[in-house]
Order: sequence, then C-alpha cells, then structure tokens
Amino acid sequence: MNKILICYFSASGITKKVAEHIATITRGDLFEIEPMELYTTEDLNWNNNHSRSSIEMMSDTIRPKIKNKVNKVEDYPVILLGYPIWWDLAPRIVNSFIEEHNLEGKKVYIFATSGGSGVENSFSDLKRRYPNINFISAKRLSPSISNDEILTWINSTI
Repeated sequence: MNKILICYFSASGITKKVAEHIATITRGDLFEIEPMELYTTEDLNWNNNHSRSSIEMMSDTIRPKIKNKVNKVEDYPVILLGYPIWWDLAPRIVNSFIEEHNLEGKKVYIFATSGGSGVENSFSDLKRRYPNINFISAKRLSPSISNDEILTWINSTI
C-alpha cells in the first residue's frame, strides 16, 4: 500500500475518532487540521445565523487560519481528507488546508461524518473548486464503522 496521510478536521471529536480508526487500520500517518482559534459550542450553533460557523459557511471567501502545516506533504501520494459536513459542505477550514498545501498529483479520498447529510454535495463542491486536484471518491463514515467496512472501502478505492 502507498504511504498514506490521513488529514482531518474535527470540531466535536467525532471525525477525529473515525480518522484515528482509519490510521490504525491503514498504518497511515495522522494529521489534525487545527484552527488557530478553537471552535466553542456557541461557535458551532448552526441555528444561530450569527455564530462563527454560520458566518463562515455563508461566505464563499472566508478561510479560517490553521495552526499547523503538514511536513513534507510531497512524500504522500495518497491523502484521506476527513471532515464533518457543515451546511451540506466541507467546513471552510478544509478549504484553508487545501489552499495551503499542494495536493496536485496526489490521490485524494474524502471521508466525512454527519448526523444526516450525505457526502456527495461536499465532494462535488471540492471537485468544482479545485479542479487540479485528483479527488477519487468520498464516503460518509460513522464512529461505529467496523474494521472490515473501512478495509473494504480502502481496498476498493486505493
């Protein structure tokens, strides 16, 4: 298997659990996309149009600052990029990550967590925004996903 980097953003810890599970199974390297300013419970209140996450998602141009960058991203031919679904899209911090790292020439697989939304719209949006990146496939995963399900997904796509 190629050298794999599992990058993820997790506001509440759910996506983090999935990413850690994937890293254990694939023996890939794990990288957390951390916001410069952590999200509070109030920031994540999607019912409040004035919450930080609502403001970010209503703007196509906001790019939250991230704390860190991947060292030697060029060493990874395969990247699994995970995030929670926000407003049927990837959170804007995922755009920050993509725009701060050169992912061209890599195989990028998306995994997302959500209480109800599918991953299709966020995947289509990323492909449209970043046509020079080779986005291969996307899958919605839950923290309770089994090792066999992850292996089946990984082996069928990578």
